[in-house]
Amino acid sequence: MPAPRTPERVTRRLTADDFHDSLRLGIEAFGRLPEGAPAPTPEGFPRPGRHMWGTFEDGELVARVVGNEFRSWFRGAEVPTCGVAGVTVVAERRGNGFLRALFTAMLDDAADRGEVISTLFPTAPGIYRRLGYEIVSSYDTVSVPTALLATVAEPAGVTTRRARLEDVPAVRSTYDAWAAVQVGPLTRRTAAFPATDAELLADVTGITLAEDADGRPVGYAMWNRGRGYDSSASIDVEDLVALSPDAARALWRVLGSFASVTGSVRVRSSGSDATRLVLPFGQWDVVERHPYMLRVHDVAAALDALPLTGPAAVEFRVHGDVLGSMDGGYQLRVADGRSRCERVDVAADAVALSPQGLALLYAGAESCANLRLAGYLCGGSPADDAVLDALLGSGQPHIRDYF
Repeated sequence: MPAPRTPERVTRRLTADDFHDSLRLGIEAFGRLPEGAPAPTPEGFPRPGRHMWGTFEDGELVARVVGNEFRSWFRGAEVPTCGVAGVTVVAERRGNGFLRALFTAMLDDAADRGEVISTLFPTAPGIYRRLGYEIVSSYDTVSVPTALLATVAEPAGVTTRRARLEDVPAVRSTYDAWAAVQVGPLTRRTAAFPATDAELLADVTGITLAEDADGRPVGYAMWNRGRGYDSSASIDVEDLVALSPDAARALWRVLGSFASVTGSVRVRSSGSDATRLVLPFGQWDVVERHPYMLRVHDVAAALDALPLTGPAAVEFRVHGDVLGSMDGGYQLRVADGRSRCERVDVAADAVALSPQGLALLYAGAESCANLRLAGYLCGGSPADDAVLDALLGSGQPHIRDYF
């Protein structure tokens, strides 16, 4: 009896000719588009800033992945980022090892564009953890009782008004000012964010702009009114950014003015949102959570990109990368506000990080002590841990865009 034939498997970039097969796979994994949503078309597929890869068996598309061209803010630097989305494997072929080849092709292509880290929102974190990703944050929807917002103290020197079309550039700049001092948020200045000022304004019920006594923008709330006018109704806040405590107070009070017609305000947030610190109550209920994972694909270039504070020097190695780009020894030196990381031979007892441990350390999400407890770090000395914590351990990841 002849042996079963092994299907011919090919992984390649998707083109407009693959549009319908890609759409079919997407619907199978994520469901049909909402009623009233515009139907996708082959024109312009893939869209600018998106790179799609697929694996074919005997000419049939059985798996695909999307890599978005992003840039993320990390400690004041814009780090080129591959935002991974649309990961799909046909139902009958799941569990057959398609993702390793797909991710290798996609991330190698991203590295050629200079994208040194990659991030994604997993539906099953364990799958991506095996590929070197780890959860560093989450994109949350939190619910706050509208009536309680009336108890927020009145702001000093900050007023609010409805943003007009000519104000949208200032809204974008306010986001930039906030994001630039955070760890993790996207810059919103790449081809993956194509909305014009008019489209951005038309996409929401309103944008409330907060201004200081000199008329300078110091915050904004981008919100949708939603349906209904009773306790079950809510205000959905797509973006709430404040550059001062009084800006946060002013914006929360505007949202609280809907207390007679809505029971809650639902805000997209992440981590320990600084705008929460002006609230005189504790209710902050997470009603939806999307974990956010990170992988440091090009170790040396990713660390070179950070404006770390020195002087300092430490050697470490990375081991266990199934995609093959990270493993090896490295030396990180920081001097005069610049980082320099290069591949070197390191001692057998040097600090050893798993890809997942490096992801958490890069994002400032965990200390070396906790990485050791998790089994993501071993070797080295307490002095090495102190150097790594001082260089990379400060910062809490914040995510404001779901993709």
